[in-house]
Amino acid sequence: MTLTSVQTAPFMDQKPGTSGLRKKTRVFMEDHYLENFVQAIFEGIGGVKGKTLVVGGDGRFYNDRATEIIVRMAAANGAAKVVAGQNGLLSTPAASHLIRSLKTDGGIILSASHNPGGIDEDFGIKFNMPNGGPAPENVTNAIFEVTKSITSYKMYQGGTVDLGAVGYSALGDMQVEIVDPVTAYVDLMQSLFDFAAIKKMISEGTDIRFDAMNAITGPYASAIIEDLLGAQKGSVVHGTPLPDFGGMHPDPNPTWAHELMDEMMGEAAPAFGCASDGDGDRNMIVGPKCYVSPSDSLAVIAANATVAPGYAQGLKGVARSMPTSAAVDRVADALGLECYETPTGWKFFGNLMDDGRVSLCGEESFGTGSDHVREKDGVWAVLMWLNIMAHTGKSVPELMQDHWAKFGRNYYSRHDFEAIESDKADAMIANLRSKLSDLSGQSFEDLVVETADDYSYLDPVDGSTSAHQGVRVVFKGGARFVVRLSGTGTSGATLRLYVEKLDLKNFDQDPQTALADVIAVAHKIVQIEQFSGRSTPDVIT
Repeated sequence: MTLTSVQTAPFMDQKPGTSGLRKKTRVFMEDHYLENFVQAIFEGIGGVKGKTLVVGGDGRFYNDRATEIIVRMAAANGAAKVVAGQNGLLSTPAASHLIRSLKTDGGIILSASHNPGGIDEDFGIKFNMPNGGPAPENVTNAIFEVTKSITSYKMYQGGTVDLGAVGYSALGDMQVEIVDPVTAYVDLMQSLFDFAAIKKMISEGTDIRFDAMNAITGPYASAIIEDLLGAQKGSVVHGTPLPDFGGMHPDPNPTWAHELMDEMMGEAAPAFGCASDGDGDRNMIVGPKCYVSPSDSLAVIAANATVAPGYAQGLKGVARSMPTSAAVDRVADALGLECYETPTGWKFFGNLMDDGRVSLCGEESFGTGSDHVREKDGVWAVLMWLNIMAHTGKSVPELMQDHWAKFGRNYYSRHDFEAIESDKADAMIANLRSKLSDLSGQSFEDLVVETADDYSYLDPVDGSTSAHQGVRVVFKGGARFVVRLSGTGTSGATLRLYVEKLDLKNFDQDPQTALADVIAVAHKIVQIEQFSGRSTPDVIT
């Protein structure tokens, strides 16, 4: 058994995005590629000598091999201990919980979230801080700087890393603990929600369909929903995590979770439908013939969260990403809660939660969570909805109708134009920014522009500024659209168009119909077709 120093050369494409470094799996499998970035993480955080780290991922192709490489490199770099999920598996929220509960020095999470998996699909890696949340920009920038000048990395050769056996072992001077990936997380959920009330509701006939999309939450959902809450076996479908997600695109939205949507919109729909994504941090909620938008889900949870024991003392405040609809703002105003608007990216919520300003956060991209961890959490959101249903005795459609009657309905939709050539996408955004100052006061059919800006965020906790976080165009009366380029893909650029309009009277329109005028004006102002050649989006949520 020897500690070796392996000579290498920089890869110039290792700049982390909002969710770490994501590339095609074959790129990570290239000689030295993963190792370079892991060494850069270690050096970028000031070294790992004497530190304890959590390691695990969503089980996609190369997850197991990458986990072993990270464990060996941690030993070679002098880490005191690594805690890894059995077989290299950990959902992102479960990893965040372990980092926090074990008071470690951070963790490395292997995931490309909702992106497809397989040798020809996507892979990702990110560092989470001791608070359990994604590394902020100053840390990811430090990591990137190391990647540009790295000349060697350290690797521990020899010995055995048995990821399949729960328990303790050693690799050189470093202790390795392999933990069941589910147990600690299940215990946390039981401390937050009224399992007895939910179990009673299920026993009285509330049937559930949880689509795990052959991804990481299958074992978590089976342990909680079927084993502990008593839902019948088979309530969790696609429950076995597979390296290629069974060929599924593990993104819980109406387009990709189409089997669930077909069932929930059918005549024999279960009482409650839900889905989660590749690494378990996203969710979709569906009732019988009633799709709940992520923005509405956040608002309903905010309005009812205190029915869950873990939140009975009330919420400290709420936060949403800027592109998310203002539905939760109306709830916060009614409850007298502070409501924060942040850029997209959970790390911004982490600052607010660590400072004790908010308990509940949400993004329109199917991410909802609370201060129990520092990541969004798909299974948590599902249990919150079940707790609300158990406490109120109301179905998903009834909860939505009651909510809209009280607060109005923020009709909302996101249109994704995927894999646009990056230069064309950049030119489109540059052109839009160039004409923002002239948009105010212009009329487009019945819509008059009130304000238009390039969103910049001043963090109230650390004073940092994040500029160019999305272009906003707001019309008189409150309708608006937002445009931004997503940082979660691996090919080209994804243009996201978000459209929103508040209606205080009519709650039963199809969102695409209700928003048709805003969508048309957005296409005209942004010039989507002229720059991208696309007239229709790839995904509508």
